[in-house]
Amino acid sequence: MTHPELRMSNNILNEFKTCTQLQYNGSLNIKSTNGHQWIFFYRLGRIVWATGGSHPFRRWRRNMAQYCPHIDIDKLNLRKEDLEVKYWDYHILEILHKRQEIQREQIHAFVENTIGELLFDLAQQTNFVSASCDRSQEVILETPMSFTSANESMKQMQDSWKIWSEAGLAHFSPDLAPVLRKPEQLQQQVSESVYKNFVNLINGKYTLRDLAAKMKQSVVPVTRSLLPYILKGIVELVEVPDLPLLVTQVQTKSVASPARASNAPLVACVDDSPQICNILEEIIVSHGLRFIKIQDAIQALPILIQDKPDLIFLDLIMPVANGYEICTQLRRMSAFANTPVIILTGNDGLLDRVRAKVVGATDFMTKPVASDKVMSVVRKYLPVQVKHQLKRKRDQSHLKVCH
Repeated sequence: MTHPELRMSNNILNEFKTCTQLQYNGSLNIKSTNGHQWIFFYRLGRIVWATGGSHPFRRWRRNMAQYCPHIDIDKLNLRKEDLEVKYWDYHILEILHKRQEIQREQIHAFVENTIGELLFDLAQQTNFVSASCDRSQEVILETPMSFTSANESMKQMQDSWKIWSEAGLAHFSPDLAPVLRKPEQLQQQVSESVYKNFVNLINGKYTLRDLAAKMKQSVVPVTRSLLPYILKGIVELVEVPDLPLLVTQVQTKSVASPARASNAPLVACVDDSPQICNILEEIIVSHGLRFIKIQDAIQALPILIQDKPDLIFLDLIMPVANGYEICTQLRRMSAFANTPVIILTGNDGLLDRVRAKVVGATDFMTKPVASDKVMSVVRKYLPVQVKHQLKRKRDQSHLKVCH
């Protein structure tokens, strides 16, 4: 059976070859025209780690579950600083190794699989024709625990692609998530037990790679088994956001408000702009409500899950994760199914408004932020007791005492 061949552009192919020949120490950074980035770290001309791609956190979680199943990821007590380094994923492995919680053999398997996945994704997503690359010696892993031959990795990537494409999957990314679109039609074609498995697993939350890991199978047979249903439109493959890790050190929350200790509604603002957060804080707190600000998109979900605000202002454009992705994740959690989520943006475009509705946003508010606009939205979606209402209650209480 013939299969589509991957064609490497000479500049990227030569970069990999040059790094090997020069016994390069540093990183090889590759960027595609659609914004994706892959970083391959070298030590003495061998690849010692790779990061980037569409789902770095999902990939890390999968590999931890596969190669270090005894580690409870949600109890790692990671700090914000641990995730800010360029090679945060490898850094965590180093920490666990120093704690003697994982062995060198586990790290080696982890590294090999990570490099293999990223080379495959790089090949498929760019086909090596629409990406640029550059070398940087700013980051060097001084004590790598695994050395991988770039030439051998390339050969394995080509073999993986051949298997993937010969299975009829060349046009599907393993980072897409299957979701059941026509349950009634499926129920007529499969047994009750198979149908239940579909409903439980094919729900748009797990990528093809995630499903394969859960089922302890290779991603090829798992995807191939879904292919007939995908071609019939019963199952659709959709893009899903990444799943950031929890951190123990969270963004400092705003205090200095009597409402902090009260039962007043809690309003959250997720925006990487300190100015926007401070303006919203002043408006919200001055009206007797509680407020928290989250300026790091990676921390947004953990903090929101912990504090469960009554209303969320969510910036549209942020590094790492945008407002659409965070809103999508929130709407998949029962605790936030009905929480008002207000998208903040500087662009009042129809397309943005439509997409905001698609991902489950409640409303849309354009910048600049102004008190009347903010409180109009708050009053619309929260049964709040704003400042004048609180004052009225105090006045009524005072009258009773005087009487």
